[in-house]
Amino acid sequence: MNDLLIYPLLIPVMTAALALIFFKNRDFQRWINVIGSAALVGASALLLYSVNNDGIQVLQPGNWEAPFGISLVADLFSALMVMITGIKALAVSIYSLGDMDERRESFGFHSLFQILIFGVNGAFLTGDLFNLYVWFEVMLITSFVLLSLGNDKSQLDGAVKYVVINLFSSLVFLSGVGIMYGITGTLNLAAMADALQDTEHTGLVITASMMFLVSFGIKSAVFPLFFWLPASYHTPPITVTAIFGALLTKVGVYSLVRMFTLVFTQDIGYTHTILLWISVPTMVVGVLGAASQYDVRKILSFHIVSQIGYMIMGLAFFTKIALAGVIYYILHNILAKTNLFLVAGIARKYVGSYHLSKLGGIYKAYPLLSAMFAISAISLAGLPPLTGFWAKYTVIYAGLEIGEWVVIGFALAVGLMTLFSMTKIWMGAYWSPLPDEAPVVADKNYKEPTEGQKFALFFPVILIAGLIVILGIFGEPFFSMLFDAADQLLDPSMYINAVLNP
Repeated sequence: MNDLLIYPLLIPVMTAALALIFFKNRDFQRWINVIGSAALVGASALLLYSVNNDGIQVLQPGNWEAPFGISLVADLFSALMVMITGIKALAVSIYSLGDMDERRESFGFHSLFQILIFGVNGAFLTGDLFNLYVWFEVMLITSFVLLSLGNDKSQLDGAVKYVVINLFSSLVFLSGVGIMYGITGTLNLAAMADALQDTEHTGLVITASMMFLVSFGIKSAVFPLFFWLPASYHTPPITVTAIFGALLTKVGVYSLVRMFTLVFTQDIGYTHTILLWISVPTMVVGVLGAASQYDVRKILSFHIVSQIGYMIMGLAFFTKIALAGVIYYILHNILAKTNLFLVAGIARKYVGSYHLSKLGGIYKAYPLLSAMFAISAISLAGLPPLTGFWAKYTVIYAGLEIGEWVVIGFALAVGLMTLFSMTKIWMGAYWSPLPDEAPVVADKNYKEPTEGQKFALFFPVILIAGLIVILGIFGEPFFSMLFDAADQLLDPSMYINAVLNP
């Protein structure tokens, strides 16, 4: 069943190629994008089922044994990430049918979308450090084009900020790769982790770990390296913003978790304390930034930063329940954040703006949309019984177990501020009446979306909201898988043996 590892990479790249071949046929591009995403969900589900039942799966392309070949590895953590990526890709590809304009589609949106998913899955499945760098570059190139697609001035400004800081991140990453190769003589993650168990170069290893912390910290948007995110994520169409907001920073968090559970475990008291110090200001600055904004996209963008802080906090605690909570938090945040951006896009189509001063009346005019926002917002704020509550509860409980009272105090305060931000959006956009100067009121030529567009917009939002409710209320069996994933992360020998001693 190891061949299942290739399909999450093969499906999106073939889908992108087909969409590119038929670039003049808009309808074919749109539906091949949806069909390819649906196929990815099926392939990801099979991979997750195989890993859950048979253990860590490894594929050595070309039959080159590790550490000489390029390994593809799927443990429960990476298989879960590929699964949620497939679900998210399907939801956004359907949503794009009702949102993406013909001009951007003609510039290759559907192919770029699938290449981005290709890069994300590659980062989750690679067992080679240099190839992780390559997958990051695939994501960087495609995300830069998606950010600037349409050539609007604000988009180009955001895209330049985005690409400059991420190129610096890539430079630091590549420098760290060189140091690690010099120390261990390999780029295979399993072989590298094995070689570092008895290394005498502990100081140099710690230095390299800080380089990776900076590189992945930029990509994760942790404090103080987050400024590029709120400056760029609000500029493209909401479909693109939803892709970025849900996935790209989570690839950075995934990489931090992978490296600081598998490779950099020689001095946890030092490295993970620094992670803890970073997590608190990331939470606080992100939520304060969100509280100060009145554009819905900017509020949600700052909340990406804030929620990353919880994930880094759980990694810093480095216990079984904490790591299970980190994985759950990543999955929850991908679902909730995607839905909040998509709901914001629908609201703009109906009311005409993202700014709270020009929004209103949605609760009365569009109750279904209001319910979808409420479910996602309540989950993000961490109220029971939805996914956000269990995600926050798990990492906070882990902190209480080890006596991190001050950090947990900040985490609880940030949760209250998140609730405040979500309440601000609710009161401004949904509960209050529509102001007379609202764009839709002023535009006599305004036309509501067609029935087909409404279905494309609402179906993925309802689907994701349903998952948030189901995983929140009936999530106990799911937690069993998360604890198994945490066990694999805490015992690197399981990963190492699966790759080096198949």
